Parts: sequence; C-alpha cells; structure tokens
Amino acid sequence: MFKAIRQVLKEQFKYRDLIFRMASFEVKGTHQIHYLGSFWQFLNPAIQIAIYWFVFGIGLRGGADVGNTPFFLWLIIGLIPWFFIAPTVTQGSNSVHQKIGLVSKMNFPVSLLPTIRIVSNSYQFFAMLALLIVVSLLYRIPLSIYTIQIIYYTISMYVFLFAFALVSSTISTLIRDFQVLLQSLMRMLFYLTPILWSTDLIIEKFNKWGYIIENILKLNPFYYIIEGFRDSILGRSWFFEDPIYMGYFWVFTFALLYFGSMLHLKFRKNFMDYM
Repeated sequence: MFKAIRQVLKEQFKYRDLIFRMASFEVKGTHQIHYLGSFWQFLNPAIQIAIYWFVFGIGLRGGADVGNTPFFLWLIIGLIPWFFIAPTVTQGSNSVHQKIGLVSKMNFPVSLLPTIRIVSNSYQFFAMLALLIVVSLLYRIPLSIYTIQIIYYTISMYVFLFAFALVSSTISTLIRDFQVLLQSLMRMLFYLTPILWSTDLIIEKFNKWGYIIENILKLNPFYYIIEGFRDSILGRSWFFEDPIYMGYFWVFTFALLYFGSMLHLKFRKNFMDYM
C-alpha cells in the first residue's frame, strides 16, 4: 500500500545533495540580474507587511490589539509562514511542467522538482522566521517552552507542502487549467485563513453560529499551520491539546501524500506527451 510513498521518499533521500545544490543555484539565478540581488527576498515581503499593517491594523482596526497581542506582531506571525506557503504551492505545482523538457533526457527523478522549489524558498523563510523571533522579543514576548513547537509546525508545513506539490505538479502537467485555478484558489484562501483577521470577530458577531463557521474554516490545513505558529510564539497552547484537529490534519496530509505518490509514479513516464 505504501510502496509508492517509499519510492518517492527514497528518491528524495538518495538525491538530497543534488536537491540542495539545485535549490541554491535557483536562488542565485533568480536575483542575479537585479542590483539589490537577494535583498529582494526580504524587501518585497517587508513592503507587503507594511501595506497590510497600514490598511488592516491602522485603517480598519485603528491600531487596536488582538486580545493582548499588538496587531503588528500578531499579523507578521501569520504572514511570514504564508509568504513561504503561497509561492511554494503555486511554484511547486508548476515545477514539473516548467523543467520537464530540461530533465527528460537525463537520469533525473522528476519527483525532485517540487522538492527543489520547496528548498529554494526555504532560505527566505528561515531568515524571516529568525527576524520574527527578534521582533517578538522587541515586543517583550519572551521565548518560552511553547516556542519549541515551531519545530513541529515547521515539519508539519513541509510535509503538507511536499504532499500537495506531488499532487498539484502532476495534475498541473496533465491539465494546464489547474495551474490557473490553483492561483485563484490561493488568493481566496489568503482571506479565508485568519492571517489578517481573528476568528474571535466571527464568534463575537455570530455567537453559536460563529463556532460552526470557525470549525468549517478549520478544514483548511493552512489554518492549522498559521494558528500553530501563533500558539508557539505567543505561548497559547500545545499542539497536542486538540488531538481531533491534529488527527484531521495528519490524516488529510498523509492521504494527499499517498494519492500524490501514486499519481506521480503513474504518469511521470508520460509527462512529455502532455507538453
């Protein structure tokens, strides 16, 4: 039953050095023609954070805190994982179609292509995560035992993104309309995930129905990851305190991994026929 998963994971492990070399090459190649070079990896998200903070924090909220947390800190805890998730999902889904012509004549496992994209985006994510820790300390939010959960939620995020990339990169190669649909879906999920707003507002406004709406929104796996990072930085709760939701996330993720591995291995020999 898990033969396909084992094969795909074995390829990632066997060619791990190649993955990191190609990911590093992609990062350097992306910004080599710009005067500011790799600095754009930090400047671009910084500009977006400033805009969201001004519009939603100052404009709509009037600078009000979210509970006892300053809105700016609450905002960037959600935005920094999302700035890694969103481009990784869209670029990962296009990774096979984009490079299949290049690697088709080489002894190169195509399953590495989504992973290379995930790793290449990781440099920016970890740098921004370190910056997030510094900002939280500036806001006098001390590191606590809960902070160690960042490791768990980071692993959760990577496993989910890899599983999803296997599925989406295969479908996107077979059906090109899927790439356009996915880009629209990610824009929609940005506003349906509590990144710019808090679910407390829904509960306050709709009372009992608010909890129902919140549970529906929790079906979005990105909700689990974003709120997990907030739980870790702000010291709100442990990941195992809600075993039902944790179980849902991992069942959903491993189902994607199984389906994605099967789909990828079934069609990858014929990818060139769909180009």
